[in-house]
Amino acid sequence: MQSTMQDFGLTVSAILRYAVGVHGDRSVTTATGEGGYRHATYREVGERAARLANALRRLGVEGDDRVATFMWNNQEHLEAYVAVPSMGAVLHTLNIRLFPEQIEFVAYEAEDRVVIADLSLTPILAPVLPRMETVHTVIAVGSGDLAPFEKSGKKVLRYEELIAAESSEFDWPDVDEKSAAAMCYTSGTTGHPKGVVYGHRSSYLHSMAVCSGNGMGLSFSDKAFPIVPMFHANAWGLPYAALMAGADMVLPDRFMDAKSLVNLIETQRPTVAGAVPTIWNDVMNYLDCEQGHDISSLRLVACGGSAVPVSLMKTFEDRYGVQIRQLWGMTETSPMATLAWPAPNTPQDKVWDVRGTQGRPMCGVEARIVDDEGAVLPTDGESVGELEVRGPWITGSYYRNTDESKFQSGWLRTGDVGRIDGQGYITLTDRAKDVIKSGGEWISSVDLENHLIAHPAVREAAVVGVPDERWQERPLAAVVVQQGAQVTAQELRNFLADKVARWWLPERWTFVDEIPRTSVGKYDKKTIRARYAEDTYEVVLATD
Repeated sequence: MQSTMQDFGLTVSAILRYAVGVHGDRSVTTATGEGGYRHATYREVGERAARLANALRRLGVEGDDRVATFMWNNQEHLEAYVAVPSMGAVLHTLNIRLFPEQIEFVAYEAEDRVVIADLSLTPILAPVLPRMETVHTVIAVGSGDLAPFEKSGKKVLRYEELIAAESSEFDWPDVDEKSAAAMCYTSGTTGHPKGVVYGHRSSYLHSMAVCSGNGMGLSFSDKAFPIVPMFHANAWGLPYAALMAGADMVLPDRFMDAKSLVNLIETQRPTVAGAVPTIWNDVMNYLDCEQGHDISSLRLVACGGSAVPVSLMKTFEDRYGVQIRQLWGMTETSPMATLAWPAPNTPQDKVWDVRGTQGRPMCGVEARIVDDEGAVLPTDGESVGELEVRGPWITGSYYRNTDESKFQSGWLRTGDVGRIDGQGYITLTDRAKDVIKSGGEWISSVDLENHLIAHPAVREAAVVGVPDERWQERPLAAVVVQQGAQVTAQELRNFLADKVARWWLPERWTFVDEIPRTSVGKYDKKTIRARYAEDTYEVVLATD
């Protein structure tokens, strides 16, 4: 027996039609710096997206041609988000924080034809643009000199002039929901970045998950605030989900320092935000120094990219009335796969234990842990192995099938190590490449970092494994001390003594001005290990 339901395509263009047709009066606010903002309605964004689509057609963008963006989180980037996939082309969000040779590599592999670029990013893009062989046109957003782009020999056009000459009507095609809508490359911390292609259907389903109650519960009563870059995993799906929900949107553009973010929250009153823990750590430190700010409009902060310290979540909840929930995902998972909501029957004294996990999988995501031979381990909360996931918004392969070793019988090997309990809660203890194996036993760098960050004198802490003659590997703790505070390695080791197993306690400590980060804001542990090997760090020893 067949269903009699209508065959309705789950596409980005369907989200666009709904947002403009039903929620056309909702607003998109973009920061302009020094407390200024500009505004547009969803209806205006839809009209401008149609103009952009007409312009791209006139520039020769056909079929599934790739259109790249090199942009901050702003209105023009949102217009590209909806225009490019809806016209049947593929949006390729270039990570502005990649190394020049990586930008060149991903643009060439993706075969980008057009790049929409913010002129404030000219110093980064202009030097590499001549080597982007497949690109024939640059569309420049904002004010500034076009000469650095023009020296590349590419056609260079101004965004506003280009779309002003086009019609605000576009005959959006019926796009196959299983066709490509967008692509994003991994951050390339090990080897070349790898391309992940998102489909229309997967983007639609992921947006529904973000809007669901077990997700972020986004509705037309909300103002979405994607701080996480739109060039990384579709800003965790918040832009498309906001359009689907009819929520207002607030975009920070390039103004990502803690002071600017706090000012934006106070003046624009967003309700749901997403960003990595380092951003919220910076915000917390700013609020501690600058008293009297009100960020209580935020009912939910989805936080991921790396483990969120429980101490950070408690501080925001106790001092500022803001609830941070741990989210887990990857570029390969669109990215939201889990969110840490405690079950209704969770005992009060266990709530923070659950909040400290990565949470349970969203409906549509299946998760399991496996041992080194690929055998599935029990979900008993004790067995530790590599996390594997699968589902309708999880990639089944990388673009051009690079690194097939990451896929096993339809499951994505995440490279994360952890355990799953009987209720489905996932606790990740390390990245497989970062796990510390000392004398044959595992030490969780994540647990050590979370305990260290709870010390009042510690601003940031990262823990890596370094070679040890006796134990093969031992932990090295790299610590950034709070401004005006003082603490010794021995004091920090003593602080950890009643929180972790004795043999976990680091003997090697280094105090640094800042911890190196990857292009998406995570701690760059590869660089920390390299600096240790090169004797760049001054290492202090602390023992019993």
